[in-house]
Amino acid sequence: MLNAMNFVVIPALIGPLLGPFMGGIIVHWLPWRTIFFVNLPIGALGLWLIQRHMPDYRDEAVAPLDRWGFLLFGSGIALLSYVLEIFGEHRLSAGPILGLLAVSLALLGAYYWHGTRVPNPVMRLSLFRIRTFNVAVLGGMITRLGVGGMPFLLPLLYQIGLGYPPWQAGLLTMPQAIAAIAMKVMSRSILARFGHRRVLTVNTVGFGLTMATFTLVGPATPIWSILLLSFTQGLFSALQFTSMNTLVYADINDRDASMANSIASTAQMMSLSFGVAFASLVTAWFVGDIPQSDRLNFMNALHRAFLALGSVAVISSLVFWRLRADDGNSVSNRQAVPTSPEAAEAA
Repeated sequence: MLNAMNFVVIPALIGPLLGPFMGGIIVHWLPWRTIFFVNLPIGALGLWLIQRHMPDYRDEAVAPLDRWGFLLFGSGIALLSYVLEIFGEHRLSAGPILGLLAVSLALLGAYYWHGTRVPNPVMRLSLFRIRTFNVAVLGGMITRLGVGGMPFLLPLLYQIGLGYPPWQAGLLTMPQAIAAIAMKVMSRSILARFGHRRVLTVNTVGFGLTMATFTLVGPATPIWSILLLSFTQGLFSALQFTSMNTLVYADINDRDASMANSIASTAQMMSLSFGVAFASLVTAWFVGDIPQSDRLNFMNALHRAFLALGSVAVISSLVFWRLRADDGNSVSNRQAVPTSPEAAEAA
């Protein structure tokens, strides 16, 4: 499982490696709207490669689409994301925002009622009865709530706080992607030795602390230390996501693997989106009326936002204490830990 996921994920990390730098060059030398057209040729190339090389596997026993569930869940999640976005940007007053929030929660509540009464729901919520799946998805959502704001805060820190142009700010994020590629190679042996429970409880705390350490970055901070911090965060980040993503499938049978993947992927996208909204709210709270020209006070406000996001990540480590020592062994190939001297002798 881990080898297969790493084989797929490592090439995908080329995007985070080169993306910020290339994006910085584009917005530095070209109109900023140009960046929205970058994905068009890449998407066209990907579509052509898929049609040319991907086999067309089809399952004749596919259940019909749960249209009502799709409408209820999709509209509820979309409206909730919109509410968080406009709340972060303060584009509406409290009354309309609370009204939209109530509608979105009502739609999601209606889906919960609907999903427990149809044989083939679009999202099978009964999978959350599986403890490892429950912990991986819910713990991952809380963790990503904190880390989802980092792509929002780091450009503010590097460009407004430190005064770097966009392309140089992009270079400062490259060590994180390099570290992620390196950790993907090492994650299998780490999980096989220590297990998911120990790795997630310890690594989540380290992950949060590295996020909070960005509060020490200022105008006098040497470049090498910023790069080292970025590299360290990349190591914690890659191990965190690999551990959570593989734990999702630890106790899922083959029949439910596709549904589990759909739920986990939806939760990931939701939490990252919510993370950006949460970061914008926290930043707006601390920044207040401080003008961007006042770099020192603006940077101090950003530091408090980094501390808040890091604290959320550290707190999310409590979720992973629900795991047992042998949870995840089926995907990490870790040997079960004997629970008594007799069991050890028998092993």
